[in-house]
Amino acid sequence: TGIKSDQIGVFTTGNSPKRYPEKIRKIRYYDTVQNREFVFLTNDLVSDAKTITELYRKRWSIELFFKWIKQHLKIKQFWGTTENAVKIQVNCAVIAYCLIAIVAKKLKTERTIYELLQIFGKSLLDKTPINQLINKSDYKNVKEQIDNLLLFN
Repeated sequence: TGIKSDQIGVFTTGNSPKRYPEKIRKIRYYDTVQNREFVFLTNDLVSDAKTITELYRKRWSIELFFKWIKQHLKIKQFWGTTENAVKIQVNCAVIAYCLIAIVAKKLKTERTIYELLQIFGKSLLDKTPINQLINKSDYKNVKEQIDNLLLFN
């Protein structure tokens, strides 16, 4: 199953016993795919260890998804605080990303989707056809711009 140990105990060092005096559960899990061991701490003393490891694995997938969203969809902060507001904003960003991916594929461009997002973001009010925007040679490569920031002359 991958479960190496499943222990229940309490924190005993530092401020931890004062801050959290309740029982805590420590599950050691070995993942054969990643060839590494994980240690999970939880206050769930009821669920079986396999369920808890699966929940942590799914949570990690969600964390990676949000990291991807921040990197690729340009969502720096959420405009609303309700679940519905967050869903709408994420869905709009995913739709925009997919539309740009479709445009890139149809126009057979070598530009990355990130570059296309930058180009389209800077030319929202421009009436230039999309294929001309993409093929303009005066857009510098993103990596080239970053490299230039490192120059001090």
